[in-house]
Amino acid sequence: MSTLVELHDIQVKFADKTVLDHVSLQLKRGKITTLIGPNGAGKSTLVKVLLGLQRQYQGKVSKHKGLRIGYVPQKLKLNETLPLNVSRFLRLAGKYSSQELTSALKLVGAEHLQKANMHSLSGGENQRVLLARALLQRPDLLVLDEPAQGVDIQGQIDLYDLIDTIRRRFNCAVFMVSHDLHLVMAKTDYVICLHHHICCSGSPEDITKHPQYIALFGQARNETLAFYHHQHDHHHHDLAGQPVQGDAQACSHHLHGHHHHD
Repeated sequence: MSTLVELHDIQVKFADKTVLDHVSLQLKRGKITTLIGPNGAGKSTLVKVLLGLQRQYQGKVSKHKGLRIGYVPQKLKLNETLPLNVSRFLRLAGKYSSQELTSALKLVGAEHLQKANMHSLSGGENQRVLLARALLQRPDLLVLDEPAQGVDIQGQIDLYDLIDTIRRRFNCAVFMVSHDLHLVMAKTDYVICLHHHICCSGSPEDITKHPQYIALFGQARNETLAFYHHQHDHHHHDLAGQPVQGDAQACSHHLHGHHHHD
């Protein structure tokens, strides 16, 4: 399996503060890797090193030749006063044909939003449009910074299903940043828990049992997760990430029942 990106022994210091301390990781084609850690753990800095935006670091970053990265930022700064619909926003990303724009929106189940105002999209709709923009360049690696922020629980499930579908369709690597494992866990292959250094890493099931994960995040989330796994093992999803046979409704019903764990 091809390794697309390797970070080796990355260290970043701001003034006297060590933000990243000897961090090494590999991102492989076709795999979803999730980086979790509390606020201020160095997650954003690590993403910046990966994207080439943070140039002051020690260590080594190796990227596959010609690697194409699609980036979905956490927050989009748009000028509120400028009228901007979804199609026009996507056109700003480069010289793409209308057909390419439509097909990217179709892939993320957002074709109906072409003429919608960017300023009035919901959290989940906004993420889908940003995902469409990232997919326009047919990335080998998709980097998503806190994709679930501002999205309700059902929206998060749909979003992670969609990311899973995209990974299978494009056989790309996915690197997701999250502040906890909660719902992302059922759709990720590998988890890295960061607190300036890598506390622990491995499969989601292993990580949730790891003492350092429990110390940072506690144990309250497992029954939501177990249920989510159970629901999603028995159903397939269509390409837009829409659950088939109404399983999301059942899932949503149960998850909202467990909502007090949040």
